[in-house]
Amino acid sequence: MLVRDRMSKNPITTYPAATVPDALQVMRGSKVRQLPVLNDRGELVGIVSLVDLLRVSPSPATSLSKYELNYLLEKLKVEEVMTREVITVTEDMAVEEAGRIMADNQISSVPVLRDGELVGIITETHLFNLLLELFGARESGVRVIFTIPEIKGTFAKITAAVSALGGTFVAFGEAGRSAPGERTVTVKVQDVGREELLEAIRPLVLTIEDVRET
Repeated sequence: MLVRDRMSKNPITTYPAATVPDALQVMRGSKVRQLPVLNDRGELVGIVSLVDLLRVSPSPATSLSKYELNYLLEKLKVEEVMTREVITVTEDMAVEEAGRIMADNQISSVPVLRDGELVGIITETHLFNLLLELFGARESGVRVIFTIPEIKGTFAKITAAVSALGGTFVAFGEAGRSAPGERTVTVKVQDVGREELLEAIRPLVLTIEDVRET
């Protein structure tokens, strides 16, 4: 799966000379939390987040009057609070690579460029929704977490055993090593009863960590 399959295309943007109140109004009206900042040539020159804008907004406890607050905010421009060194990705990047970049840099979104032109944005919300799909969170079934030995063919035996029961995999995810020589796997299966499923896979796994019907 690539970034282009998950990103929001033609994202809402702002410009450097926009005021902080203007940018806040755009975010609230569009229900977004990040705005790429484009100059008058359409080039990406920064990104501003809701956190950035709220950080520079006066506290409600301030002694300034409403008119003084409005005056100060109208003087404050997006270019003064935006992040100028923008981390970006391309639309043909693997979506998990974009997620790694976001996690490693502790950012909640990255603009997507094509030949230097802004064509989209991918956010942590896109990745959360993808996680729900990968684990079948909105599907019913029997969800089982188990550990297996790192032996070739183990996955194939498990899928064959479930298929022989007429089961359908809604999710099949492997979460790395739980111990040397072991892997932790999560599956969700439909069209098979809980006990029937456990009986089929128990001889093929090391331990069953959790099982529940959802």
